[in-house]
Amino acid sequence: MQMSERRAGVVLRFAALHAEGIFVLANAWNAGSARMLERLGARAIGTTSAGLAWGLAREDGAGQVLRVEALENARQIMAATTLPVSADLENGYGPDPRDCADTIRAAMAMGLAGGSIEDGTGLGDGSVYPFQHALERIHACVEVIRAARSPFILTARAEGLLADGRNLEAVTARLAAFARAGADVVRRIEDIAMVAGAVGRPLSVLVEAGRPGVELDALERAEVRRVSLGRGLFDVGIEAAEQAARQALAAGVFGYGGDCIGVADTMRRA
Repeated sequence: MQMSERRAGVVLRFAALHAEGIFVLANAWNAGSARMLERLGARAIGTTSAGLAWGLAREDGAGQVLRVEALENARQIMAATTLPVSADLENGYGPDPRDCADTIRAAMAMGLAGGSIEDGTGLGDGSVYPFQHALERIHACVEVIRAARSPFILTARAEGLLADGRNLEAVTARLAAFARAGADVVRRIEDIAMVAGAVGRPLSVLVEAGRPGVELDALERAEVRRVSLGRGLFDVGIEAAEQAARQALAAGVFGYGGDCIGVADTMRRA
């Protein structure tokens, strides 16, 4: 598998970030938001499946976005930034380990620095794949990466806490198994220090919007190496747009965003 020398350097830079200490993976939903985040000092960009799905008027996490659509969104984001880009690849766009392998192969071929595969079924009901099947899916991804002999950061996501917050022990065991299978980063856990010690891999933590008590220094002390903003930035933007639209359409008030920088100015400064 061949990639340009510049893109190979970007991919290696993403891998190095996980060894240098904690960093924030800023999630973009399109090319314009990626360029804005680079201007604001982001060191790496993640995509957001929710931002993409909502932009297409579809439901996130319910199998309504196709692999080709997600990869095209990632391609546009890559073209807009010089930063490493890691894609939210949902559940690999299919239940079979071969589906996951095909997704990772396509992601690597286009020069993505990394990607995440989750153990959620994508049925929209919060269900996850049985343990052994989920592990086989990660094994299939790792085999593709090792066979390609090209750098790629694979993030293995365990979604069990989303459906059942009491499921910490089972999720920890699953993440540890993903790490043993060869995943580079593990994600989605709340009892952070315990899990970091159990999995022996860089830990990525999703920090949702509206969590002001979460501090980067505390996460770093708990052995976290990557903080993902997930859909947070997109959600904040959508909420602000909804409030502004309600004022304009229902109340005839047009004073929204008075102190905000304009889009045109943002793009000029990028």
